[in-house]
Amino acid sequence: MSSLTFELGRFVADLTLRQIPADGSAIARTGIADCFGVLVAGARDSEIALVDRELGGGAAAGTASASLIPSGARRSVESAALVNGVAAHVLDYDDVSLDGHPSAVLVPAILAQGEASGSSGAEMLTAYVAGFEVWAELLAREPTPLHRKGWHPSAVLGTIAAAAACAKLRGLDGPGAATAMAIAASMASGLVANFGTMTKSFQVGRAAQSGVIAARLAQAGLTASLDALEHPSGLLAALSPEGKAELDRPFDTARKEWHIVSDGLNIKRYPICYATHRSIDAALGLVERYDLSPDKVERIHVSTGKTQLVMLRNARPQTGLEAKFSMQFAMAAALVARKVGLAELTDAFVRRRDVQAIFPRVSFTATDATMPASAFAPADAVEITTTSGTTLKSGPVEYAKGSHQSPLSRDEVWGKFSDCLGDDYAPARKSSAFENLMIFDRLNGAADLALQKR
Repeated sequence: MSSLTFELGRFVADLTLRQIPADGSAIARTGIADCFGVLVAGARDSEIALVDRELGGGAAAGTASASLIPSGARRSVESAALVNGVAAHVLDYDDVSLDGHPSAVLVPAILAQGEASGSSGAEMLTAYVAGFEVWAELLAREPTPLHRKGWHPSAVLGTIAAAAACAKLRGLDGPGAATAMAIAASMASGLVANFGTMTKSFQVGRAAQSGVIAARLAQAGLTASLDALEHPSGLLAALSPEGKAELDRPFDTARKEWHIVSDGLNIKRYPICYATHRSIDAALGLVERYDLSPDKVERIHVSTGKTQLVMLRNARPQTGLEAKFSMQFAMAAALVARKVGLAELTDAFVRRRDVQAIFPRVSFTATDATMPASAFAPADAVEITTTSGTTLKSGPVEYAKGSHQSPLSRDEVWGKFSDCLGDDYAPARKSSAFENLMIFDRLNGAADLALQKR
């Protein structure tokens, strides 16, 4: 049996920015920029104050510290990663790939550890790609979507990826990086059952925090098994829904594909579970094309995937958080508001009578089939039957707008970033922050990203 944990550690330690394909670096910069904007927007949520109040104690005198974003308040490195990680995911507006949310885990961990370590933008971008590739390699060894066993991939695999990234920033050698990932393997947890609650974003923040802690402990000398990922009693076997994880396939650095190029990142256009996005695109297309309103619609039928419906557990949501995991709500918002934005993901909008009235009219057909390297169905489709008896069909939607295959333009990414920062920041300051993020690997360090209000 090959030592996957050890070989991944060597890959992380040896990786340089020059090795990363230009397309991969560009994707990483976009993901970091998008996540930063979403994090700033998420920092306004009441959950962030709660987590910071209870767990975000300041750094002790003489110890390393890092900044909360966007306030700049100082916290221990671990606490900064936690709080910023929760903020990055709380709106469910962060990017998607690898059956999870890579940037929401990696960026908070990297910015906190990078600030404390005095890392350059180039070093932090390299750490991002290292973490992304580790996550992708672990996921590629599991043929069954982890969601089906109740695991939240962002929280379980993201913990290992964050540990890899922070080990890189701490300058650990191959065995040291492997040890950090092995320690993180015993810290990885997160459940689909907590989707639609504050705990979903807390799981992501904990993954970022755990990665920071694991790398710190590895550097301090804490030991762990250098086969903790691939051992028959290790992480991959423990997570596997059907016990089919590939534990003994060699990891060949020289022949590896760059997952950040092949898988890329899907930038969200809607602040709601990505399992709904293709269906929202389909529904909005029909609503706009045929000028539909709620009084003209008898029923809505969605063809989607079984794993997607596992995530979308709330048939009759009553809060904005619950609505983020409801296909019924996604269809209702598309029909009632003709958009699915931050303004629609509020308790008040979700509880509106005209919104609630749509929920019973939504039905499903679900398939076991999935896309390659994805837990989602090969395509989603929407059919809307009008009160006059006409059935309007969207046709299959394979890729959501903003996906790696149908990417947003730079101007569209900027538009989302600007909206996320809102009116608290002058246009020139928002533009300057965005431009810095889009040349992230040329920055001197995390301090270059400090935000100032008007």
